[in-house]
Amino acid sequence: RGDGKCESQSDVDVWEILRKAPPSEYEKIAFQYGITDLRGMLKRLKRIKKEEKKSTAFLKKLDPAYQVDKGQKIKLMVEVANPDADVKWLKNGQEIQVSGRYIFEAVGNKRILTINHCSLADDAAYECVVGEEKSFTELFVKEPPILITHPLEDQMVMVGERVEFECEVSEEGATVKWEKDGIELTREETFKYRFKKDGKKQYLIINETTKEDSGHYTVKTNGGVSVAELIVQEKKLEVYQSIADLTVKARDQAVFKCEVSDENVKGIWLKNGKEVVPDERIKISHIGRIHKLTIEDVTPEDEADYSFIPQGFAYNLSAKLQFLEVKIDFVPREEPPKIHLDCLGQSPDTIVVVAGNKLRLDVPISGDPTPTVIWQKVNKVMYNLTECLRHFFLKSHFDLQFLLLFESEGRVRVEMHEDHCVFIIEGAEKEDEGVYRVIVKNPVGEDKADITVKVIDVPDPPEAPKISNIGEDYCTVQWQPPKYDGGQPVLGYILERKKKKSYRWMRLNFDLLKELTYEAKRMIEGVIYEMRIYAVNSIGMSRPSPASQPFMPIAPPSEPTHFTVEDVSDNTVSLKWRPPERIGAGGLDGYIVEYCKDGSTEWIPALPGLTERTSALIKDLVTGDKLHFRIKAINLAGESGAAIIKEPVTVQEILQRPKIWLPRHLRQTLVKKVGETINIVIPFQGKPRPKIIWMKDGQTLDCKDVGIRNSNTDTILFIRKAELHHSGAYEIILQIENMTDKVAITMQIIDKPGPPENIKLVDVWGFNAALEWTPPQDDGNAQILGYTVQKADKKTMEWYTVFDHYRRTNCVVSDLIMGNEYFFRIFSENLCGLSETAATTKNPAYIQKTGTTYKPPTYKEHDFSEPPKFTHPLVNRSVIAGYNTTLSCAVRGIPKPKIFWYKNKMDLSGDAKYRMFSKQGVLTLEIRKPTPFDGGCYTCKAVNECGEAEIECRLDVRGNR
Repeated sequence: RGDGKCESQSDVDVWEILRKAPPSEYEKIAFQYGITDLRGMLKRLKRIKKEEKKSTAFLKKLDPAYQVDKGQKIKLMVEVANPDADVKWLKNGQEIQVSGRYIFEAVGNKRILTINHCSLADDAAYECVVGEEKSFTELFVKEPPILITHPLEDQMVMVGERVEFECEVSEEGATVKWEKDGIELTREETFKYRFKKDGKKQYLIINETTKEDSGHYTVKTNGGVSVAELIVQEKKLEVYQSIADLTVKARDQAVFKCEVSDENVKGIWLKNGKEVVPDERIKISHIGRIHKLTIEDVTPEDEADYSFIPQGFAYNLSAKLQFLEVKIDFVPREEPPKIHLDCLGQSPDTIVVVAGNKLRLDVPISGDPTPTVIWQKVNKVMYNLTECLRHFFLKSHFDLQFLLLFESEGRVRVEMHEDHCVFIIEGAEKEDEGVYRVIVKNPVGEDKADITVKVIDVPDPPEAPKISNIGEDYCTVQWQPPKYDGGQPVLGYILERKKKKSYRWMRLNFDLLKELTYEAKRMIEGVIYEMRIYAVNSIGMSRPSPASQPFMPIAPPSEPTHFTVEDVSDNTVSLKWRPPERIGAGGLDGYIVEYCKDGSTEWIPALPGLTERTSALIKDLVTGDKLHFRIKAINLAGESGAAIIKEPVTVQEILQRPKIWLPRHLRQTLVKKVGETINIVIPFQGKPRPKIIWMKDGQTLDCKDVGIRNSNTDTILFIRKAELHHSGAYEIILQIENMTDKVAITMQIIDKPGPPENIKLVDVWGFNAALEWTPPQDDGNAQILGYTVQKADKKTMEWYTVFDHYRRTNCVVSDLIMGNEYFFRIFSENLCGLSETAATTKNPAYIQKTGTTYKPPTYKEHDFSEPPKFTHPLVNRSVIAGYNTTLSCAVRGIPKPKIFWYKNKMDLSGDAKYRMFSKQGVLTLEIRKPTPFDGGCYTCKAVNECGEAEIECRLDVRGNR
């Protein structure tokens, strides 16, 4: 970047980067800095000309190139030789007109073009034209970095499925890069990957995934990065709900149902190994992921083993259909009823029903008179029905009261038929599980039977998993079994993971996890994740557990670098190091510094706790001990590897010769004004700590009005308010045993001078007045540079400057007004400025009106002629090549002498490289942009009728490095 000023300065110069970069890096640079027209930019870069430094119209031209951020403003500035010159500004060869966005300024020699609210249309070539000369530059408008406003999300798919990665960026149509495992995906690979843009959204599409597509996918802009993981698994079918055994009664309905993970999977139903052929009574359905086999009007022939086999998978889901045959013997009148079930006399028959399904129990009724049917759940009376369905209350042998209900009432109900009674539970629930007892009773007697009903379901969701042992890209997940297993053993668990700000959960395992811990891997360091768990039994998968506490995979930093010993004394060791090369997302909490004695293995902390600095001073060590030092970086993930100094360090002061490092600005006379603060810092080296002595003019420095502070590495002289008596030659002496080093400093304290003395009004004639004075007695400890002469009319006493920086001690004030009276005063001047007071004439000078006769006094005419005499000599000079320089001296002589300049005895008259000036006796030779060839002996010669004089000096011209 040149001298162009913009409100938002870029950290880098894109033009310079392109100029130095090899062609293979152009694409990368264009992407990083948002260059949309790379080819055009390179053409413009090639056109940039190296303009000649010499120019008659321009003192300073435009830089070859500038850059500015979009929306900011920039100023293009040139300096012209003629302050009255007019300039024209061109953009791509067309003259720019003044507007709200383009502002022209002219300040002295400077000409400024200000461009407000820069847009891409301002990215162009600009010229400043003065007469026939031009100054050319290129302006690059840099677009703001593209940010990723919605990141990528992790995905898990099966082989052959379509994957679509989506992210959203801050600008429409932005250029992004896609990478897989750090390798860029190029447009040439369109047969595999498809790139898509839709407004601010960017897409990466993989139509048919393979196992090789698994990995980390990255989208990059010039202002952000987002990473997501793709896991591609072989196709595996999951059974969310298996088919269950059924026990049904004649003419009832039997429904086998299962649910698998893929709704596109088809399958066949088998009965005792033979495919089931659907008809009017047997129906097969497939809706989404659910497959059903429905058998209406069940007959004894339907009792068999039924299986469902998904096509293309080695699965066989089997269940049994048991036909429940209820036999009731004929009971003569006046005989108690009897219930004949197949399981009577054996262990209670168990009927299994899946939660949510319908349970139907059929029991025939016989007896004379018609028996009363009572349904009971163990420890609880359920229902009582008679043939006429009357309402009445009875006491059971459990001494519990129960209520008879109508057959159509409630989710749990009883239906009466001519020869049997049906007990129905709609949508079986966990609470419906237990032993059910049916009692048939009439005045002659009673009979009863027990039936066990078992309701099975998916497990309850486990509690939120616990995260531990977090590493760079892994962690350990732990969980507990669900409180309720659904009545079936838990077969395993399924674990899912997602990013904190994402809504997409990704499954981590296809095979069920048998253990209660799992080590999750392939995570991205610095990204916040959550975990959740499912429990699975033979019925299906539970609802998900609550999400775990958010966590971030982090790793310890790498070991610190450049670990070295900086200094050693008799009881301290100073160490320094640099931060680790890799810190990671866990940040850096600090460093642990330890040491151990040579030959020992016990490491001792050198500092209490952690230090955040990259240096440490270890104190209270034993002189002569040999110690090993090591350092570790610490963050949330733990300790880094140790950086160790290979060789042991001996705790002992190292003798170092004293050396004073005098700053460059103190190698010449230090000039300060009275009242200023003086703070001189002089660094030095030397061990052990040297003795420091300050001297002034050969005497030990008196510390009453100056302050001296010494440290191990420098000494400071401090004067709060400088006075004239502080001037002098100072000397600093550094001593270590018999070794010394010394330097000298010259300090000059200056003040404003006093007024001139002995001012006299020598003569008044015509419209002129002649003055004389002598230099001030107090020059303020600095050379008198000149005088300022002022006049004031006696009527107004308003002072006006007649001469300033006047070097002589006499002058003639002209152009005074006739009839007025004037007072005159004179100030003296040095480096500090004008004197506080002035010397004023006591009597006014009266300028007589025309017509008055002036009779000059008679005196012998004085011969004012005198030969030339140099009142101020030429001074030897050493200058830098390429910068104009001058040689000055002062001469007097009457009549006015003629001046000649010589270089090495060669006359310089007529040489355009040299300009000669003469003003009020001050002679100046200006050498334009000298080169080392211009060095030599320069002579100034003054000649008049009374004689001649000459003076010379030496000029050295140093090369410009």
